[in-house]
Amino acid sequence: MGDGPTGDGPTGDGPTGDGLMGDGPTGDGVMGDAGPAGGLPGDGGSPPAPPAPPDGVPWFAVARFGLFVHWGLFARQGLEPSWPLVGGSTAFPYGQDVPVVEYYAGADTWVPPAGAPLDWIRHAKAAGMTYAVLTTKHHDGFALFASEHSDFSIGRNAPGRDLVREFVEACRAEGLRVGLYFSLSDWHHSDYPAFTDDLRPYPFTRYPRPAPEAWDRFLADQRGQLDHLLTAYGRIDLLWFDGGWERRAEEWHAAELEAFIRDRQPDIVINDRLPGVGDYESPEQSLPTHPVDGWWETCLTMNHSWGPVAADTEHKSVRALLAVLADVAAAGGNLLLNVSPDGDGRLLDWQRDRLDGIASWMARHRDAIIGTGPGLAPGQFYGPTTQRRTDAGLVTYLLCPLRPVELVTVRSIRGLRVESVRALGTGMALPFEVRLSAADRLFRQDPRCDVLISVPPEATDELMTVIEITELPHRRDPGPAAPGDAPPRRTR
Repeated sequence: MGDGPTGDGPTGDGPTGDGLMGDGPTGDGVMGDAGPAGGLPGDGGSPPAPPAPPDGVPWFAVARFGLFVHWGLFARQGLEPSWPLVGGSTAFPYGQDVPVVEYYAGADTWVPPAGAPLDWIRHAKAAGMTYAVLTTKHHDGFALFASEHSDFSIGRNAPGRDLVREFVEACRAEGLRVGLYFSLSDWHHSDYPAFTDDLRPYPFTRYPRPAPEAWDRFLADQRGQLDHLLTAYGRIDLLWFDGGWERRAEEWHAAELEAFIRDRQPDIVINDRLPGVGDYESPEQSLPTHPVDGWWETCLTMNHSWGPVAADTEHKSVRALLAVLADVAAAGGNLLLNVSPDGDGRLLDWQRDRLDGIASWMARHRDAIIGTGPGLAPGQFYGPTTQRRTDAGLVTYLLCPLRPVELVTVRSIRGLRVESVRALGTGMALPFEVRLSAADRLFRQDPRCDVLISVPPEATDELMTVIEITELPHRRDPGPAAPGDAPPRRTR
């Protein structure tokens, strides 16, 4: 994974991902000042609340950053979720291969200490995340909630415990939206049928089909578990399906299942892993190579593993993770970043360090990510960019995974409308020049032109510098700045 800029955030006429409207690549419209650099937490303070989406814009369209939590009985042994019991997968290079009986060893005694979800979600909030998703049941079939439709759950091990409820309550306490992961496949359920070592190598789409009456029983149990998840915890914002590849849409009764879900949670967002259903695309461990027409979210691990696999020490740096976040936001997507707590629910130390590093950067730069839409067109700036429209107008953020040296150039914007330029992280005003042609100067037009921004070393950020450009709704005179103004505007 690289940590350099891509500069390929999509843009163009019409709406962007957050309801911004424009008449060209810069989204020119009503513009105004972005406000002061204040509102950031002091040392030890709480991060500001996420900006509310513009009226009429769905929350998911501008959520931008979420926490994925892979947690289950696999964590107590330091395993990848589920896949070791079917022999592993090349998709998970550090995943293990263990017999079925070994994978499920101790499943009937796993009872983690209470309270872990609150720590996860507080770290997520500090990192600027706006939603979180928990694996309520992975492919191995173990449910983190009690249900009359399954005796393979935390409810059997510890009557009265509900790990999903602890997660939901933590999200509500910290103001994050609630997402629940649910695997359609179930390699433990006898009517699915359960996976055995005799089925190796894992058959993927050729997974055995049970007798019709057994399949009906399984679907009834699956529907009952989903009914619990959708009715027992109040509003659920996101349902994150997985495991749908083993059956066709008609086998899952996908259309009926979607209606069942939306009847219980009319405003819920559903990913695209229930065949034939989905509100958005969900690439895994990668970013789209071309602009996506609609919502999308990439789920990403901090190394190569979804579980707490000690052998996987290929840890992504804070800088690399922020570079991905910048690219995702610039392309109008959301990043769902994974953590894999241990069997007691503790965040791994190195993952905690990554979240803390992201939190430090987001405390100064969250306005460039959360609630924004895609920014400039490719070629206008050598790096990812985002935009937001305030009541007064438009603000553009230049995200610089590569540290600026002396001068940053933005091409083909309405230079005479630029009111101010500053380093978002420090609030430092940055001098800039508007490069006009002779004809533009002579006829005093409102041209698209280049803006050259001076960036001194003290304005840069150790991880990723962000430059904020605020434009006015109409052109300014290209003359010299008034005496005492700082920094001066220059034209040439």
